Amino acid sequence: MKVSGFTFVRNGVKFDYPFIESIRSVLPVCDELIVAVGNSDDDTLERIKKINDPKIKIIETVWDDTLREGGMVLADETNKALDAISSDSDWAFYAQADEVFHEKDMEAIRQAMLEYKDDLRIEGLLFQHINFFGSYDYIADSHKWVKDEIRVIRNNKNIRSWKDAMSFRKGGKVLHVKKIDATIYHYGWVKDPRTQMAKRKEFEKLWHDDEWVEKNIAVADEFDYQNIDVLSEFKGTHPAVMHERIQRANWKFSFDPVKALKVSSRIRFLNFVYRNTGWNIGKFKNYKKL
Repeated sequence: MKVSGFTFVRNGVKFDYPFIESIRSVLPVCDELIVAVGNSDDDTLERIKKINDPKIKIIETVWDDTLREGGMVLADETNKALDAISSDSDWAFYAQADEVFHEKDMEAIRQAMLEYKDDLRIEGLLFQHINFFGSYDYIADSHKWVKDEIRVIRNNKNIRSWKDAMSFRKGGKVLHVKKIDATIYHYGWVKDPRTQMAKRKEFEKLWHDDEWVEKNIAVADEFDYQNIDVLSEFKGTHPAVMHERIQRANWKFSFDPVKALKVSSRIRFLNFVYRNTGWNIGKFKNYKKL
């Protein structure tokens, strides 16, 4: 069995992505790792080169900044990395620049790829997706946050990154997948409040024009992490590659439920049902579980 990893990043240092940790976390199960490094304003490329692992293959890309609808440029960059993987790989393991995988899950991921390698009905593997928010101590677990995502796909050129690169489709149709015992640790909402605000302003330009961004994105210098309806304390352990980053975190955040964002009775009901039963009423799923 051969496994190719693939990822993309631009301005990873500027916006404090854990892209080095992400790369290191997937390397153990990959025979190669394609990293599409976009035109950056920082030393993202140099830092990836310093990892100095022979499995890493860097391709330098230029983002199409005219794609300002629906995050399409993210899928475009994902597909550039996907297209560069070896043709003889069985599986492609995807990691976004703010996603890290736990070493305790590596054997389960490897075994699942082995188990389903020859079962062509299985087009992808589905992971649990947890979203850290505000600090490394809290996760966003209301009904609206992503819970499961496809991160391993079969090496089939008809499978493409979909919409804003959070998932994949084959010929426009959802993939048939197996849920496995592995987790995506998403750290996109954990960074210094000033950096987070700068990142949000830049990130929204991938979806909207300048007029929309100016009208709808706060002019504040710092992101308000308190502006959320519900969080839960994280009770598990972080991936080992994240420990150093967590130790040097230079801001504090403590969620106060009293000051939480007020939501409608309908949303409170949906949150209650999800948090107590795991049933996410009406939640869109971009896959079909087998």
